Amino acid sequence: MNSLGLSRLLQILTCVLLLTPSFSIDDRKIYIVYMGEYPKGMELTESLHTSMVQSAISRKLAPDTLVHSYRSFNGFVVRLTKEESERMKGNFNMIVNLYIMMCTFCENLECLAGMDDVVSVIPNRVHSIQTSSSWDFLGFPENVQRTTEESNTIVGVLDTGIWPNSSSFSDEGFGPPPQKWKGTCLNFTCNNKIIGAKYFRLGGVFAQEDLISPTDTTGHGSHCASTAAGNHVSNANLLGLGLGTARGGVPSARIAVYKVCWTNGCETADILAGFDAAIMDGVDIISLSVGSAQVIRMEYFEDVFAVGAFHAMKRGILTSQAAGNSGPNLYTLSNLAPWITSVAASTIDRKFLTNLQLGNGRIFQGISVNTFNPTQKSYPLIYAGDAPAAGFNSSTSRFCDENSLDGALVRGKIVLCDGYTSSPYVGFASGAAGLIFTDTFVAEVFALPVISITASDGDSVFSYMKSTSNPAATIFKTYEAKDSSAPYIASFSSRGPNKVTPNILKPDIAAPGVDILAAWSPISPISGVKGERRISNFKITSGTSMACPHVTAAAAYVKSFHPNWSPAAIKSALMTTATPMNPALDVDAEFAYGAGQLNPLKAANPGLVYDAGYSSSALRIITGDNSTCTSANEGSVLNLNLPSFALSTPRSSYNNVTFGRTVTNVGSATSTYKATITAHPSSLNVEVLPNVLAFSSLGQRLSFTLKIEGSINADLVSFSLIWDDGTFKARSPIVVYVP
Repeated sequence: MNSLGLSRLLQILTCVLLLTPSFSIDDRKIYIVYMGEYPKGMELTESLHTSMVQSAISRKLAPDTLVHSYRSFNGFVVRLTKEESERMKGNFNMIVNLYIMMCTFCENLECLAGMDDVVSVIPNRVHSIQTSSSWDFLGFPENVQRTTEESNTIVGVLDTGIWPNSSSFSDEGFGPPPQKWKGTCLNFTCNNKIIGAKYFRLGGVFAQEDLISPTDTTGHGSHCASTAAGNHVSNANLLGLGLGTARGGVPSARIAVYKVCWTNGCETADILAGFDAAIMDGVDIISLSVGSAQVIRMEYFEDVFAVGAFHAMKRGILTSQAAGNSGPNLYTLSNLAPWITSVAASTIDRKFLTNLQLGNGRIFQGISVNTFNPTQKSYPLIYAGDAPAAGFNSSTSRFCDENSLDGALVRGKIVLCDGYTSSPYVGFASGAAGLIFTDTFVAEVFALPVISITASDGDSVFSYMKSTSNPAATIFKTYEAKDSSAPYIASFSSRGPNKVTPNILKPDIAAPGVDILAAWSPISPISGVKGERRISNFKITSGTSMACPHVTAAAAYVKSFHPNWSPAAIKSALMTTATPMNPALDVDAEFAYGAGQLNPLKAANPGLVYDAGYSSSALRIITGDNSTCTSANEGSVLNLNLPSFALSTPRSSYNNVTFGRTVTNVGSATSTYKATITAHPSSLNVEVLPNVLAFSSLGQRLSFTLKIEGSINADLVSFSLIWDDGTFKARSPIVVYVP
């Protein structure tokens, strides 16, 4: 666009004025104005975004009104009153007309063809952050076959930053960054392992504990980055627990860090800025162990995770994202866009157990990550409900929430708590010698000795306390044990179905996310509690945050063998080679684990892939947000080329639906695949046409349909479609359910 055209456009923009009431600057909040792709051939500048805001809200802008302009897609961050944000939404037609005028002045009407119709004004919400033996458990040993391309693969990690001095991120033996790399390091010393590091805090508000740099002060980002792409580190452990070799799935890959999460959480505008920078810098895979703090239903174009991942996908970048820690109920998963790889958390065959011994000699087995050895034979035992602090009552203190206990009553004693607090931030529990939680959840690190036991064992402990005048107990140091039932989905892992697009299956896949040992920031106490003196370069922790980087690494591993594969092809390879999981251990079946447990080794050679592209029109079909869409669009959703199938149907309602799919041959040049449907209920007739696909060359694409006819009475039935040529098997989950 020439300077004359831009000048004329700005004149028009400033002429479009609306009456706006007066406001206080304190009323303004940060919003993201998202406008899809930049029109083809048009270069937008911050001054143009400023003029758009000026025209839409019609007032003299304060210097900090326009906070940030995104580069890889058309959008910007502004400070607005709530009324002004509504006005921005209502004046989208005006902005579209301005685009038309601009294209006319540029004599470049082609730019209109590239203009997205999707637009939204998104509040700046706050989101939350959501490994040694895990890779071995996945059948992915240290000596697995690798390519030289792995060292050219760049993993972008959007998180709390990274601890640069960790041995997991040493660049010993690494050459210079790949020539394709365009990123930089901001207020941070990078090396040939960590080749990029930036931070974003567009609101400009920092906590006292924050370091204004990409340096990790909490440990979370370092843990996730090392799980994905950390070096081999021998004798890694958490104060003696979990001793082994810590390593990432792609230890030769490079890491680019985008610090978007701070002490007070992860803000929407910063997350989108991280996506934007990662896309422009040239990362190959994006890892995002961040999710919505609340389970809310948002259309895709209102969800910054979906928006950022959408534009990353269009640039050939796969986004792996933690499914969230809001389980075990259904409809608790928030990252639902089909172009995101949503990762559930599964267990591995290692668990950490802790013993509790009562004064009468009885021993109970529980879980925790307790590094403390008892300093005396036993401790007095008290019920938390009998020790409320001033301002609290027993109905609150019985849960042992922070500051709810009377220090004079609990100091030096072990406290029996009802239920379980989902966070270790109970601190030092008013001087208590330890805590007993009466509900097993997940092993966590606390600032004092803690054990979590079952509710029934808790009843037994309570009965013992009532039977003696001097109840006593001892909590012993945690020890490592085998879990022969693994893998199964952790109770905290968020579940489907997809509440935005019911006929798209979510989550996509499961990966280890329980009791994972990985790098940690030594300036962050291992319990996360101020005053805690224990520090470590590694930590054992759990969450879908820990599962996500396993899939990130597997995606990078697949890409190192197939650099030109699209994000959809890589995602398909991960899903169709996943190891089936046992529905007897996970009653929510595919809504808990998606396609199953990650199998990185098989994913590099899947035989067939379901490749998919998402245009803006496809996005509107999926969301149903365009008023011109008809009911036929639901059929279009069924025809999205996904490696999974889902059908939402009323109970006992008759169905006759057809899914359309196309597979690409990436296995043997000449191969014949036969379709098999695993056991399904007799009330459904399931047919694949054709049921034989004969390929004569690599890269050849053949189509088929999957027809489901009949009804179900159960809440959920699931089975699989398997394409098998005798060498490769591509398995897709099929779910029919009552919403």
